[in-house]
Amino acid sequence: MKLMTLAMSVMLAGTGLLRAGEHPHEHPSGSGHEHPSKTGKTSSASSVTMEDLAKAITDYVQKDSALKGGHFLLYDPVAKKALPLTLDKVHKDRLSKVSDDTYFACADFKTPEGKAYDLDVFMKGADAASLQATEVSIHKEDGKARYGWVEEKGIWKKK
Repeated sequence: MKLMTLAMSVMLAGTGLLRAGEHPHEHPSGSGHEHPSKTGKTSSASSVTMEDLAKAITDYVQKDSALKGGHFLLYDPVAKKALPLTLDKVHKDRLSKVSDDTYFACADFKTPEGKAYDLDVFMKGADAASLQATEVSIHKEDGKARYGWVEEKGIWKKK
C-alpha cells in the first residue's frame, strides 16, 4: 500500500499538480533572468519575511520527505523518473515576492549519489502560516540550467 501511495505521489507531481498557481502575473520581471524577481505590480508591504519563506520551504520538504521514505521525490520530465532528493539549503539571497501573496525561492538538493539539483520553488499565501507550494521545478542539474525566464508580450515564460 505504501508503494502505491508513493507511486501516486510521484505521478501527481509529474502531471503538473504543483504548477496550479502558475499564471502570468506570478512570473518574474526583467528580460532573460536566471531567477524570478519582484515585479513592479506588488505592494511593498508583506507579512511574509525571507526567513518565513525559507522556513516554509524547509517545512514543506521535511513533511513531504517524511511521507516518502526520507526523500523529497520530484518527477524529472527530462530523465523520465522520480528523483529521491535531500534538501541541502534554501538560498536566502534568492527569495523574492513576485506578486501579491506569491513568493519564489531557489533551493539546492542532492541525490543519494551526490548529483546536485537547483529547484525553483513558488509558494503562495497571505501570511507565513498559510504558505503553500504551488510549483516546484528543476532549474539546474549539476550546475547546467534547463531554462531561464523571459517576458513575451507581458507574459512570463520559462525559456
